[in-house]
Amino acid sequence: MTTPLETLIQAGTKVWLDSIDPQLVDSNFKLGVSGATSNPVIVSDLLKSGQFDTWIEELTAQGKEAHEIAWTITDRLVQKAQDVFLPVWERTEGNDGYVSFELDPLLEDPDGNMPHDERVKQYIELGKKWGVGHKNRMIKVPATPAGIDALEELCAAGITLNVTLCFTMRQYHAAREAVWRGAQRRESTDAFKSVYSIFVSRVDVYSEKHLPDLSDAAQGQLGIVNAKNIWKDNAEFWADKNLKLQQELIFASTGTKLPSDPAWKYVAAFAGDGIETNPPKTNQQVQESGQSFDREIDQMPPTEVLEEFESKVDYQHLEKTLMEEGIAKFADPQKALLELIESKKAAV
Repeated sequence: MTTPLETLIQAGTKVWLDSIDPQLVDSNFKLGVSGATSNPVIVSDLLKSGQFDTWIEELTAQGKEAHEIAWTITDRLVQKAQDVFLPVWERTEGNDGYVSFELDPLLEDPDGNMPHDERVKQYIELGKKWGVGHKNRMIKVPATPAGIDALEELCAAGITLNVTLCFTMRQYHAAREAVWRGAQRRESTDAFKSVYSIFVSRVDVYSEKHLPDLSDAAQGQLGIVNAKNIWKDNAEFWADKNLKLQQELIFASTGTKLPSDPAWKYVAAFAGDGIETNPPKTNQQVQESGQSFDREIDQMPPTEVLEEFESKVDYQHLEKTLMEEGIAKFADPQKALLELIESKKAAV
């Protein structure tokens, strides 16, 4: 019998796991999941579990500082996941089977007040440090001003990129154009692969809070419509570039936030193309749902809903609000991760 996740994959969607927990990577790989992604929240939760305390003890004994331990462990966990998905990367000749490695979110920490040019330089240096020499590793760079200004250099250096924290068409265009400039500086584009992570559920949380006067038909649909518009733009841009590998959208933040929404709301909406990075719980709920998924990626709500968004949504405000929240959601967990490691080091 075909499982719900298998029907989603058969519809044309690549399913990745929003975790690098080794056990979850193994179990989801068996379900047909073909990639994974990481961030500081995921690493912090894994270290809180205590299952990697021996690694902290080992690295502490080597005289490593907390930040060195954090990145060494992140590197190890991402590499373990890469090993699992490497056969997918090989079978698809580099079109799938990736694991994303997020660069230091403290580069964007407002408390750090790092100058723009220094941020750009750090992104380039760290991207090369953690990305060079890895067949199926993507380097995650946020669509902040400094992150976007680092993309061309990183892509030109052969780094495979996942541009994250994307909320609007403006950000996507800026990122895509920078990546494409870098790709054209390579000797060959045969190994050129890029993805753009468009966050979905956070947009609907934004609309609940900031656009309470949306109609019932429109409320809860902005994240889907916004991401589908960017998906269409992405498909049209790359169509005539004659590239060996797909340049794809990742539909990120696909876990539902409202109890009234079915767990597979976003999973179903984007079925048919691109990549969905689903939280482990979402994949589990999808498997237990008994649902069968067909292509919906190019289906839109009624015209009146689209017109309502056009007249009521201030995308500049949306981007500013969600970027500030997004940076805090990455920077704060990284600080908490370093504090956690410090406390574990002290106990060694």
